[in-house]
Amino acid sequence: MKRRQALLTLGAAAAVPVAGAIAKEMRGYPHDMSLEKAFMPSPVHQGTSWKVLTDAEERRTLGAVFDRLIPADEHGPSATQAGALVFLDGQLAGPYGEGAMLYRKGPKSPGEDQLMQKPQFIATPRERYATGIKALDTYASRAHGKRFADLPAELQDQILAGMEEGSIQLSRDVNTKAFFELMLMNARESYFADPMYGGNQDMVGWKLIGFPGARYDYRLYADRTGQALGLQPVSLIPKD
Repeated sequence: MKRRQALLTLGAAAAVPVAGAIAKEMRGYPHDMSLEKAFMPSPVHQGTSWKVLTDAEERRTLGAVFDRLIPADEHGPSATQAGALVFLDGQLAGPYGEGAMLYRKGPKSPGEDQLMQKPQFIATPRERYATGIKALDTYASRAHGKRFADLPAELQDQILAGMEEGSIQLSRDVNTKAFFELMLMNARESYFADPMYGGNQDMVGWKLIGFPGARYDYRLYADRTGQALGLQPVSLIPKD
């Protein structure tokens, strides 16, 4: 039996009334189903003051990195054009930047990275960015005589490729490969997260992949996997 036929059979069986069953009134449920404002995500607005990424030169360096990871082309804008720095600043200013969900108590045991199969950090993401961006500019200046943002795109790509492969070590204080992976992950998140969080402006990332966004109900389209739905994306940002 096919899966859909099985679901339809179960649905038909569930619709058959049970003899002698008596409906009872549900009691004791909460009548006010609205969420507390403290638990609601707060939109990040373009043009607001910087909270963490306050250094203009460091923003320029980070923006250059993000725009090499997601450059502008015929398919859409670059990462920073879509709000990547605004997104990251908002994230670093909140629980993510503080490492609120990470276990960071020391001491870090020898061989712990191998045991966990990925690097473990006591430093928060906010601290890792502060250290990593400075180390990247220092490396670029020492190796090529200019800050990273002032290098030609070919050299920028060469440095980033070396960071990704592990052939470049920015400094003894930075796990360079892991720092590259952190920046790549956050660049991707900025491009595909809900615009409420500052990135994916005008829902460019969603339009690129055909994602309809935060719609209330997808039941009409549940059987159209892999098909272009032609729906305009919808954000969590209130329209009123």
